[in-house]
Amino acid sequence: MTVSETQTAPEGQDWRGVASENQDELSEQVSVLLRARSRRLLGELLRSHRRAIAVLIVIIVVCNAAALSIPFLVKIGIDDGIPPMLEGRGSGTLLLIVGLILAAALIQAFTRRAFLTLSGRIGQDILLELRRRVFDHFQKLSMAFHERYTSGRVISRLTSDVEAIAELLQSGFDSLVTAVLTLAGTAVLLLVLDVHLGLVALLPLPVLLFLTGWFRRKSAVAYRRTRETVALVIVHFVESMTGIRAVQAFRREPRNQEIFGELNQNYREANARSMRLVAVFMPGVKLIGNATIAVVLVYGGWLAVQGEVLVGVLAAFMLYLRQFYEPMQEISQFYNTLQSAGAALEKLSGVLEEEPEVAEPASPSPLPEPRGAVTFEGVEFSYVPEIPILHRLDLRIPAGQTVAVVGATGAGKTTLAKLISRFYDPRAGRVLLDGLDLRDLDEVTLRRAVVMVTQENFLFTGTVAENIRFGRPEASRAEIVAAAKAIGAHDFVAGLPDGYDTEVGKRGGRMSAGQRQLIAFARAFLADPAVLILDEATSSLDVPSERLVQRALRTILADRTALIIAHRLSTVEIAERVLVMDGGRVVEDGSPDRLIATSGRFAGLHQAWLDSLA
Repeated sequence: MTVSETQTAPEGQDWRGVASENQDELSEQVSVLLRARSRRLLGELLRSHRRAIAVLIVIIVVCNAAALSIPFLVKIGIDDGIPPMLEGRGSGTLLLIVGLILAAALIQAFTRRAFLTLSGRIGQDILLELRRRVFDHFQKLSMAFHERYTSGRVISRLTSDVEAIAELLQSGFDSLVTAVLTLAGTAVLLLVLDVHLGLVALLPLPVLLFLTGWFRRKSAVAYRRTRETVALVIVHFVESMTGIRAVQAFRREPRNQEIFGELNQNYREANARSMRLVAVFMPGVKLIGNATIAVVLVYGGWLAVQGEVLVGVLAAFMLYLRQFYEPMQEISQFYNTLQSAGAALEKLSGVLEEEPEVAEPASPSPLPEPRGAVTFEGVEFSYVPEIPILHRLDLRIPAGQTVAVVGATGAGKTTLAKLISRFYDPRAGRVLLDGLDLRDLDEVTLRRAVVMVTQENFLFTGTVAENIRFGRPEASRAEIVAAAKAIGAHDFVAGLPDGYDTEVGKRGGRMSAGQRQLIAFARAFLADPAVLILDEATSSLDVPSERLVQRALRTILADRTALIIAHRLSTVEIAERVLVMDGGRVVEDGSPDRLIATSGRFAGLHQAWLDSLA
């Protein structure tokens, strides 16, 4: 939120004060929204585990009851078990109490083990579901989201943020539930043992609650800041390592190190801030607890001398007070974990509430046998509202036609391809496939009918065969080989050390640019779409590889609609029709021979290409 220059600041207050107040108000509104999203997401994750959580509560109640019974049994042992022994009446009562203490300890150990086992299983199930849900949602989100949301932030969501929640589930809730039950049970038992001494013991409780509230408020801000700063560190690291070739080629290392050092310092300062809060809270709780024990010991000792309190009661008080204040340390640790996990959960819930801009239709239309006829009806599109890319485009591509699209950079060629692939939806108008609006087709049907091969021919870690099979996962080995032969890739694949079982390396790093593109062509051919889009798909090929692909393209493009976007006019030669685009409009449309004869823009491009070959 910004302050308009036309506004007038209140008397005695500068602009920064006004802006600060507005930013604080906006920050509070955002925080409320994020917390609501987080609670909703957490509720969804816990809903399927309600019965197990109910069992967990019963187990932890039994465990804490056993733990709380031990000081009370010590009190009975001192006051009712030792006097009969001193009077020579035997030790039966004391032995019974000792037996009960041992039984309580065994129950505590058994239920504790059961609690940790069950809570661990629930926690891992929740993390499994969370990772699956986040990964699945990231894949469903539109290209527009992924183009603005960096890969480093995606990795941060699935790694550091999920790990923060994992820490909460593995140890945080255990500490909290145990601490709350211990505090409540101990407070009740202190008052039951002796009301006056109990009230003295609980007298510092308001101070303790105030300190806890202060820590909760401050730590919420501090831990949200740590999640933000660690995400920036991961983003910079991932982008630097992903673009390591460019970094080293342009000697970017010193500047990258400088940026990383600054981001790392911000992360360090954010963590230091949270640790300073802990350094105030934890010693504060310890000080209050020890001071309370000292006061109760003095006052309880005086009451014992006066005969108003039994020694066993005083001993039980000391044990209970130790149990009462020790959980506060656990609660402080829980707040550390909770705030870190809460900030992470806010970010994850924000991602999960992102709606795909390209949405699945509620009632998809069937397209059993796509023919490949593509129509643009009054299509308008822009990535940014103020900057139109396509202007009321009307275009019809009959089924089976091979169309080349040429034009200067920014003319709208790739946008045309993205709209046919439905990576984006038009702002106005319709894009039709066989007379059906693409928005009425489900994603599976559309992806089976339309395949796009881009200049960024991405190969996944795995073998050559696995990367070709990506086009049709159920394809047999024979079909994979046939696809490679069809586009002319078989000879080079067969010459690799392990043939089709050769590992391509990360992002296909063990293959040349031409080899990666040929594998991408084989993948597209195996998918056998009705519409094939080649977006600068031969730009990375050398001349021999391009000629090889040119021969194979006629086989690939047979009996299917093809849209070829290319700067190299050698690729355009096989097209039946050429579209020349400029400024988001089709300015020339016709066969290559007819356009060359008209002496228009395409004729000029063609002549320039011929001159370059001379």
